[in-house]
Amino acid sequence: LHDAHGGVEFLIDRASDRSKHSEEIVDEAKRSRRSHSIGFAREIMHKRSKSCEPSSEMDERRRRGGVGGNGATTCDDSACGARAAASSASSSSSSATTSHCSSVSVYRAKINGAPRHVTAVWHRTLINQSFTISIDGGGGGGAGAGDDGALSHKVELKPWPFWSKRGAKTLDVDGDRLDIVWDLRSAKFPASSPEPAAGYYVALVSRDEVVLLLGDGKKDAFKRTRSRPSLDDAVLVSRRESVSGRRTFAARAPLAAGRKDHEIVVDSAIAGPREPEMRITVDGVVLVHVRSLQWKFRGNETVIVDQSPVQVLWDVHDWIFAGGPAAQAVFVFKPGAPPPGGDRCGRRGGAGAGGIGDEGGYSFFLQAWKTE
Repeated sequence: LHDAHGGVEFLIDRASDRSKHSEEIVDEAKRSRRSHSIGFAREIMHKRSKSCEPSSEMDERRRRGGVGGNGATTCDDSACGARAAASSASSSSSSATTSHCSSVSVYRAKINGAPRHVTAVWHRTLINQSFTISIDGGGGGGAGAGDDGALSHKVELKPWPFWSKRGAKTLDVDGDRLDIVWDLRSAKFPASSPEPAAGYYVALVSRDEVVLLLGDGKKDAFKRTRSRPSLDDAVLVSRRESVSGRRTFAARAPLAAGRKDHEIVVDSAIAGPREPEMRITVDGVVLVHVRSLQWKFRGNETVIVDQSPVQVLWDVHDWIFAGGPAAQAVFVFKPGAPPPGGDRCGRRGGAGAGGIGDEGGYSFFLQAWKTE
């Protein structure tokens, strides 16, 4: 009996040892599974955190594409919007971060019985698109006239399906009402410009008159606003396009106020074994061909477009000599022949041909940013 009792205790002890060993195995498996889960979770979180961080290439593209530039941050109903638009239309020294893809048009319209300058800015960056309407402070819109009483309204063009592409805004201009009405539901945006080419309208209504109408939807605009056309047509004063590229730069703009749009292309060959050269074409016809561009980086010529003279001026100094990620060139198209006795030094001359800065004439400015 004693031996039998001892054998039973021995079996119980072995069973207990096996149970403890099994529990240790289970605990080890649980710890291993928990450690593996924590490691897997950490790996997932690390991947997610890295996926949320923008790459250096994206940072560079955003920096060069103008994210956060003054062309896309104009405040609603603020004087700074009009000043920024006017300065960007007249200055060729703005930074590349705000000028890579924008279109600025300045009109002279009669609002509340007084002539004013109205600036329409279409802006596009890598992740954003917008347009801004700015009205100066009155008095004909001379230099600095918009410093005190300028107004502006900015519309973000969101790609979301629930965003309304049709709207209206009312501004108070010297105690009178000014309505801005737009419809971009069918707008067609070309790849070369942030401004739509067709299928839209933007209208300014003052005292039951449409004083400024942009786009081709005139019939729909008059029907919606229930207003008549103004007896004083708005006049296009100037236009500026900012584009970027490696070799070819294209824009679409009129070369005279009230005329049709033309396809303007600047083709440059800067790098390579041959001497740098440049061609400027209008509607597929080469009008300016400059060889030895390293010696003729500034100049002017008078060409014929639609049987009318047009002055063409260029300054491509930065293309040839400046470094950095983006170099700017400026082209000016001014309808009409140069005045008698003006600068006639041709391609070897400076960019200061007579009449370019006249208040009463229309000019088209093309800013071309050459990227590597």
